[in-house]
Amino acid sequence: RSPAAMATEQLNVLKALDVAKTQLYHFKAVVIAGMGFFTDAYDLFCIALVTKLLGRIYYTDPALNEPGHLPANVSAAVNGVALCGTLAGQLFFGWLGDKLGRKSVYGFTLILMVLCSIASGLSFGHEAKGVMGTLCFFRFWLGFGVGGDYPLSATIMSEYANKKTRGTFIAAVFAMQGFGILFGTIVTIIVSSAFRHAFPAPPFYIDAAASIGPEADYVWRIIVMFGTIPAALTYYWRMKMPETARYTALIAGNTKQATSDMSKVLNKEISEENVQGERATGDTWGLFSRQFMKRHGVHLLATTSTWFLLDVAFYSQNLFQKDIFTKIGWIPPAKTMNALEELYRIARAQALIALCGTVPGYWFTVAFIDIIGRFWIQLMGFTMMTIFMLAIAIPYDYLVKPGHHTGFVVLYGLTFFFANFGPNSTTFIVPAEIFPARLRSTCHGISAATGKAGAIIGAFGFLYASQDQKKPETGYSRGIGMRNALFVLAGTNFLGLLFSLLVPESKGKSLEELSKENVGDDDTIAPTGV
Repeated sequence: RSPAAMATEQLNVLKALDVAKTQLYHFKAVVIAGMGFFTDAYDLFCIALVTKLLGRIYYTDPALNEPGHLPANVSAAVNGVALCGTLAGQLFFGWLGDKLGRKSVYGFTLILMVLCSIASGLSFGHEAKGVMGTLCFFRFWLGFGVGGDYPLSATIMSEYANKKTRGTFIAAVFAMQGFGILFGTIVTIIVSSAFRHAFPAPPFYIDAAASIGPEADYVWRIIVMFGTIPAALTYYWRMKMPETARYTALIAGNTKQATSDMSKVLNKEISEENVQGERATGDTWGLFSRQFMKRHGVHLLATTSTWFLLDVAFYSQNLFQKDIFTKIGWIPPAKTMNALEELYRIARAQALIALCGTVPGYWFTVAFIDIIGRFWIQLMGFTMMTIFMLAIAIPYDYLVKPGHHTGFVVLYGLTFFFANFGPNSTTFIVPAEIFPARLRSTCHGISAATGKAGAIIGAFGFLYASQDQKKPETGYSRGIGMRNALFVLAGTNFLGLLFSLLVPESKGKSLEELSKENVGDDDTIAPTGV
């Protein structure tokens, strides 16, 4: 058969995947890919829990009346360096996943995450410079491994799933991020509680030096390194997964192997086709070609812009929850507590937000993504995030007064709920569905990396912008204040809403239909839309 003839039909093995009943292998793939995301979230967000503790241990000056905190440049580096690594990893491993195959790269990212997570907690020396330098170096490479997990997990799950429940399964993989964030807070609560009871210490205002205690240095290391356990447990199963049929058939050109692999996975006989060639569609155009821009240029603009704008808001909120809670008085003044008491209270506050807002949001997406569709969930999420951010920003001065904190926390939790029952999930799902197989991992990596660029801007920008206009924290210049910073985030969410109008609806369609791999180059392409 000629490539032109093959372009109008879908291979039997891919048809079989698209109509396969939901069965054990789907759930197995969710767990294997999902545990990577569980670890990703734990590793990326656990640092936000321990930064106050790091400041106390390494930067407390007994001559001053306040507990130590990380200098502005160190805080920015510790919070942001993993995000920089993640951005680089998303681009590199996204590209590599299309060149070498999803499976072969998948195990390497996990090993990198395990090794760098352990190394992050094993610093050189006990001086601030050595500890922070080591931590930042290994957290960059940890982020590099985490970055690879984004395009590979999404692509593998989308290529394994059937078209009816594909959104549900990709969303379920991503939803493990919520459990990773929650698990980080639980580990922190348990470890800090155990050390607090074993090694009691006075509050800072009574005895500055004794309020820290030498044991506190072990606490942050245990928390940082604990993320290796779930990652290591899934390595064997990642290596046992066969390569996806779409990679084997459409990119490697080995339909016989793809059919054999999927017959075992689906536990059913799939009729073989005598198709041996470079690709089932005969397409050869690349990422920067005119054909790609004609077919998918608007799609790439939609996935990159919405992910970028979402992460500006999402990461600035997530990484600096502790600062917001302190400013509204939900956590007592630092000097009234010892180091581990403060860590415990930060973890408890973040656990409540994760439990009530973050985790349910992810699972609402899992439940409704294949009913409502990607487009409407993303539009609704950005809309509600804008509304709730304004609902916090407008009466901010009232909400931060004693006695009104409950209203603040409820509204703040709802922004997380609609981020996750909204664009934080859909921006991950859509790029894994709408691009052609040989560029799918690359395009997902580019979209995710653009998101991480937004996260870096959000993390650094919010830290500086939210500083008080009259009395900034030591080491920081004056900012626009927390209230104005929240208005900026509301505006960012509104822009995300506008760019979401470019996102195509992918519910219920096969990957080949969405990516136009089953049409010839001369066929007209339907415009982007709902």
